[in-house]
Amino acid sequence: MISHCISTHNNLPYLKLAIQSVKENSYYKDAPFIIHAENCNDGTDEWLKENGEKYDLEFYIDKNETPLGIGGGMNFCADKVKTKYINFLHSDFYVSKDWDLKLLEVHKKHGGKSWIFSQRIQPNIFNELSRPGTLIVPIDEFGGYYDGFDQEYFLEYAQALSESNDFEVSLGEGVSGLILKEDWDYIGGNDPLFAPASWDDKDIFLRCLLKDFKLVLTTSSVVWHFGARGSHRLEENEGKTSQRQIEAERKNSQKWLTKWNQFPTFNQNGMIKKDNMSILDSYKGEHK
Repeated sequence: MISHCISTHNNLPYLKLAIQSVKENSYYKDAPFIIHAENCNDGTDEWLKENGEKYDLEFYIDKNETPLGIGGGMNFCADKVKTKYINFLHSDFYVSKDWDLKLLEVHKKHGGKSWIFSQRIQPNIFNELSRPGTLIVPIDEFGGYYDGFDQEYFLEYAQALSESNDFEVSLGEGVSGLILKEDWDYIGGNDPLFAPASWDDKDIFLRCLLKDFKLVLTTSSVVWHFGARGSHRLEENEGKTSQRQIEAERKNSQKWLTKWNQFPTFNQNGMIKKDNMSILDSYKGEHK
């Protein structure tokens, strides 16, 4: 019924924890994994080869001169899906009890042409007061790294937080969540224009809105997001992560402007204001 898709690069400790949490905490414990590992040199390739059968992982090891990035990696995984639903995860997620069942229940309530997102909880590693679709907590609330993460405390917290509420939004928090495979194909996936990362999520969510999709955040399903902790801990990226993000934002914002002719406007909650982008009406059917 559901396939879990993960695109990863040099994030092995978090990837292992993510897979463990899905296997232990999901309602559908036999749901298949499809993993795209791109240009990894941290032992990910070897670990997948050694443990793929144990965890029932369908994995693909890519060595690309031009990286696909997360968006391209998710496109790659989605093309391999044979189940009715796709469930996208980041490699630094930790999921709560029955999170997958709750996503599925909400999707069935809203029907086709809907994309359902879990409520995220994330440590405040970027000095943010808030972020759309994400509850920001102090870094030491549950442990900011994989080797100090308090799994039991998080699961208790998630259970207490979980409520059967869902809200229609206009901007998901990163490309994750549950969607019908046929709907993903209809949207056209992530635009490779924005590879390897940045602005690709805004682009696909805007295309969803233009095709009258519902983007729904549910508080009944809760996930922990370490928030780029893997890249922060790699020696090769020490002190460079923020600068790379700034540069990617700059380059891809210009690509967005070239594609859409104007920047998106946002409301006070950080969501795209579709009604302020009337110029985009003429682009329906012209863009993926």
